[in-house]
Amino acid sequence: MPSFDIVSELKKDELQNAVDNANRELQTRYDFRGVEASYTLVKTENLVKLEADEEFQIQQMDDILTQKLIKRGIDVGCAEFKDITRSGKKSLQQVAFKEGIDKELGKKIVKLIKEEKIKVDAKMNDDTVRVQGKKRDDLQAAIAAVKAKMSELGQPLQFTNFRD
Repeated sequence: MPSFDIVSELKKDELQNAVDNANRELQTRYDFRGVEASYTLVKTENLVKLEADEEFQIQQMDDILTQKLIKRGIDVGCAEFKDITRSGKKSLQQVAFKEGIDKELGKKIVKLIKEEKIKVDAKMNDDTVRVQGKKRDDLQAAIAAVKAKMSELGQPLQFTNFRD
């Protein structure tokens, strides 16, 4: 029986490359000369910490990071920019990256597919949604339906393990 999985994965190596490129750009930019500013990737938590002297510099760093993520093929929709905080002489910000499909989002995806009345069966498995059907065309229609509503779901999704 043909099937595919709907997942939300983050390419950690590309995230590392984006952070490295952003740090390199900070070193060469004229407006950051003499400023202690940096990006730090916390791999275990899918988190990037931004640190600079002033709040407006953090905002500029947000733009740099966003550009580097786009260049590396990472969907910016999975990045959640937290509020900028002040700690002593430094301004700090954290950017969290969403990965995996939680139960609430999984239920929305399953409901969306069922509302389309396509002859497929969608089930939640851990942090993926498995979609099965008798025909490839039905599965492709399910993919098209989910892609059309992706902006409403609030998280980038990928379609993997398409099997006949």
